Amino acid sequence: MTMRITLHTRTLHFKQPAKTSRGQYTSRISRYVVVESGGVRGVGECATLPDLSCDERSDYDLLLRQFCDTIERTGRIPYEALRPYPSMLFGIETAFAQLAAGGSTALFDTPFARGEVGIPTNGLVWMGSYDQMLARMQEKLDLGFRCIKLKIGAIDFDKELELLRIIRSAFPKDKVELRVDANGAFAPNEAMVRLEQLARYDLHSIEQPIRQHQWTDMARLCQESPIAIALDEELIGVNIPSEKERLLDTIHPQYVVLKPSLHGGMMGCEEWVSMAKIRGIGSWMTSALESNVGLNAIAHLAAHTYGTDDIMPQGLGTGQLFTDNIDMPIALRGERMYYDHR
Repeated sequence: MTMRITLHTRTLHFKQPAKTSRGQYTSRISRYVVVESGGVRGVGECATLPDLSCDERSDYDLLLRQFCDTIERTGRIPYEALRPYPSMLFGIETAFAQLAAGGSTALFDTPFARGEVGIPTNGLVWMGSYDQMLARMQEKLDLGFRCIKLKIGAIDFDKELELLRIIRSAFPKDKVELRVDANGAFAPNEAMVRLEQLARYDLHSIEQPIRQHQWTDMARLCQESPIAIALDEELIGVNIPSEKERLLDTIHPQYVVLKPSLHGGMMGCEEWVSMAKIRGIGSWMTSALESNVGLNAIAHLAAHTYGTDDIMPQGLGTGQLFTDNIDMPIALRGERMYYDHR
């Protein structure tokens, strides 16, 4: 059966700058892979983040086209060849999953895809001034979020501690789960002191307290920290199964946070989940600031991978970040994301 693949590029604009300890984004470029075969159409998103993605490169579009030409000839995804390019793999996998679903954006048959249940999400509070972060935090709490993820590392650390104190004074840990994401903001020699200060506020976990590629220091922190540590950036570029196993066995984190565009596409994330589970390591999935095309795929992948009965809050609350997002049948209602299957 003849297969035709076309590529389209789109620039998305943030309503407000998305600020992390690495800088801020005001816009982002996504490429969309459109696969057509037998009258059925599938669309996937290939999106990189500058200075973060392992496959961000000047000839990205040329290489993606070459992979698509190969797929047109063979009708198959060259998974092993695409391992070094997780954002490309994720977009292509998404398009093929839609083809397999008969063109439906309900990529896998789950209670979530049938519109029967919603997926719990964390309310994301971006970095900003103290007043901005306090207002954003209150907005999430007012919407009914019971899991809040706070980006830290951009303002004075004492002010960040004060934000956490305010939350905990009103909402104990049995009412609101608190996660923080440092994006590697702490120096190894200061990290333990800061983790001990943060631990006063009954945090669920902290993502990437120090920058990646410091395995000895990270392993020590994971062993001694009073707060569970989740790896995020540490997983970027670790695409070979044997290297994934070596990382997990060396560092022994409590959690891994998985972004398909950064961590190996659908296939790679499912490998991480399986390897982590064997070692007693928890995981959840989150967006890497994709448009709703990628966000929809991550939501369906999470429901397919973890089930929907006792799924942890996922990082799916990014669909309202852009002024010019793409319409998809997903929506946040309170703290849960739902898929409109009609």
